[in-house]
Amino acid sequence: MTERLLRELAPQVLAALVRRYGDFDACEDAVQEALLAASQQWPREGIPDHPKGWLITTASRRRIEQWRSETARRRREETVAHHEPPDPEPVSGVDDTLTLLLLCCHPALKPPSQVALTLRAVGGLTTAEIARASLVPEATIGQRISRAKQKLKGERLTKDDSPGRLAAVLQVLYLIFTEGHTASSGAALSRVDLTTEAIRLTRQLRADLPDDGEVTGLLALMLLTEARRPARADASGALVPLAEQDRSRWNRAFVEEGVSLITKALATAPVGPYQLQAAIAAVHDEAADAEATDWAEILTLYDLLRVVAPGPMVTLNRVVAFAQVNGPEAGLAELAEAAKDAALATHHRVDAIRAHLLERIGDTAGARQAYLAAARRTLSLPEQAYLQTRAKHLEP
Repeated sequence: MTERLLRELAPQVLAALVRRYGDFDACEDAVQEALLAASQQWPREGIPDHPKGWLITTASRRRIEQWRSETARRRREETVAHHEPPDPEPVSGVDDTLTLLLLCCHPALKPPSQVALTLRAVGGLTTAEIARASLVPEATIGQRISRAKQKLKGERLTKDDSPGRLAAVLQVLYLIFTEGHTASSGAALSRVDLTTEAIRLTRQLRADLPDDGEVTGLLALMLLTEARRPARADASGALVPLAEQDRSRWNRAFVEEGVSLITKALATAPVGPYQLQAAIAAVHDEAADAEATDWAEILTLYDLLRVVAPGPMVTLNRVVAFAQVNGPEAGLAELAEAAKDAALATHHRVDAIRAHLLERIGDTAGARQAYLAAARRTLSLPEQAYLQTRAKHLEP
């Protein structure tokens, strides 16, 4: 109970300190000391009536002690002495998580640093946990976080920063979820810790911005996608494609919540790319089986998405829908055109889609070679195994 509460309150307390004092690094140290004190005192003395206020007060005192120590060397103790800690009563906290997310997604930081800092400061993951999730050395993650905090030293945020940075926040949360849903490399097909954390953070963001259609759309997209995870692998851990999944294993609560969220968002907010992706996911999830999927509606949604947020992966996913509606030969022609994009020229999914379409028209030799080419190009071991298995089934 105590550990879960501290994990939930930590980013809100950090946001409150950074907003008041600036200096991300020093405030994080003060919050860590407050959390340590709470983990030792609360089990003995009980959780205080206002745990968030207790943490803010304790962390603020630690920060002021640090400040006084620093300024003593500069002979400015009398100036610092006038600074009082915040009221011990809990602050409203409506924008705390949003404030911290905005700070972690500062435009001065590169996306890998934004992701690492978000997972550390808002998600509460340790450097080692982030390194394992990112499949990079712990020292690399430590350097990214350290450099990011140095760049943010002295930064303060207000609500005025929200509009320009919300897109970056959504992109970071989307990247975290995507890497968790389908790990880009390694032996694991997915990383539940990352998808769970991305959903938790997006829920908190939506609590701050309940009327933002894209925030709601992103949460719906995550829920509708995560709903399928129980059926994405068989008992041996092998990848099971969407068309072959046992839909009775899908998380129906996530499906229902996701459909409800995207239905409301599309009816009340300007349409954006996350809403359109969520709508596509909803069409898949609401179909009783693969044959019942409304591919014509999915193709229409991809046509809209290609206008609203064009990109290589949107183009590639649209090819799949186009082939389902117009046949594999037409799909191969669309795929050949899409593959002219330099960003897709060597992507393993181009070969995988080509293999599937060639298999549908009866070109087993061509399909086998395409499956093997896709297997060579992906770093995901489960995807490699799946593609190699498909190729093996097409051997003469």
